[in-house]
Amino acid sequence: MEWYDFFLYGSAAALVFNTLFFPDFDPLVGTLLAFATYAVGFAARPIGGIVFGHFGDKVGRKQMLVITLMLMGGATFLIGLLPTYGAIGVWAPILLILLRLVQGFALGGEWGGAVLMAAEYGTPERRGYWASWPQAGAPAGNLLAVAVLALVSAFTTDQQFESWGWRIPFLLSAVLVGVGLWIRVSIEESPVFRAAREQSAKAEEAPKLPVVQVLKEYPREIILAIGARLAENIGYYIFTAFALAYATGEAGVSRGTALNAALIASAVHFAAIPAMGAASDRFGRRPVYLVGAVGVGVWGFVFFALYDSQSFLLLALAGTIGLVLHGAMYGPQASFFSELFSTQVRYSGLSVAGQVSSIVAGSLAPIIATALLLEYGSSLPISLYLAGAAVLTVIAVVLSRETAHSDLTRDPAADRAPAGAGRR
Repeated sequence: MEWYDFFLYGSAAALVFNTLFFPDFDPLVGTLLAFATYAVGFAARPIGGIVFGHFGDKVGRKQMLVITLMLMGGATFLIGLLPTYGAIGVWAPILLILLRLVQGFALGGEWGGAVLMAAEYGTPERRGYWASWPQAGAPAGNLLAVAVLALVSAFTTDQQFESWGWRIPFLLSAVLVGVGLWIRVSIEESPVFRAAREQSAKAEEAPKLPVVQVLKEYPREIILAIGARLAENIGYYIFTAFALAYATGEAGVSRGTALNAALIASAVHFAAIPAMGAASDRFGRRPVYLVGAVGVGVWGFVFFALYDSQSFLLLALAGTIGLVLHGAMYGPQASFFSELFSTQVRYSGLSVAGQVSSIVAGSLAPIIATALLLEYGSSLPISLYLAGAAVLTVIAVVLSRETAHSDLTRDPAADRAPAGAGRR
């Protein structure tokens, strides 16, 4: 539900925000500015990760998930009510940026908590599968966002869509908030967290600042997790948000064709993520992750050639294969990263690693891709950019330890090999 809100903004930025909020610029420059406001949300995510990670490790996962949902849903609903540049001038993009910051802040705290609720409930043998379901929320949210936009687009003219149609998906967020709030209030706190909190209370050893402790005890894990997210994050936002802008702008494809092709790809992506999570339970986190990283690096060169064909089938094929390869990284990622940290600092560790990487990877991906296209007039530099990220991700995963089937009640730091003996 929160991913619906977050990705809805990205799709709208690719399709209409350039003309609604930056009408005085060249269309491609306007798109670049729209993606810049999109990136602002990523800048707030680490702050949200630190704040909610701290309280998530101190107070609990459940309460943080309720707060983040309310913040995200409220900001999204208000975006649907925003006046455009034509109505209030420069205040329109300023208010848009402020609401995008709230979205990013909320999502920064959301991801770690949602992942941990699933991972800490799951058994070691099937943790990869169960923890992949919150990850499947990303394509489900994107699928829902693109579907609502496509539906509204189909029943409105271009003028109606740009005038009021684009607001409908944002206002519908209020319905999702109600459903999400009911679900989250009904869930019990993670049993692993409850046990760790009781043990810490008896020993009087709960960390006062979990984020400080995780940076001191797990710097290597945080760096490697950030590296592991590069190809995953960059690949995803190029295959989704930037692809919509590329299709409707550079390739000359209609808005409906681009949205429908994205719908098919997101539907397959939704199914692929838990399948890849289950595969990581059987074959290990690293092998499955590496298949995805290498595949995304290679597929970037094929992806844009298929988009340039202007064929609906080839557009759908390009997005589908790209997102299945992304799923090979995203599916095992939740369990992989959760298993790197101890329970007392797991929320903070997961949030810091996940959200810092979102700034250097996901937030900049559409901007860098658009700038490269503007500068060189070719998709080849974009493909090279994605391939470079894939190389860094492969290195990070190779240097990481295998974590499949590990015991979340144990402290990974205590299990490390002595200095000079290497890592398992």
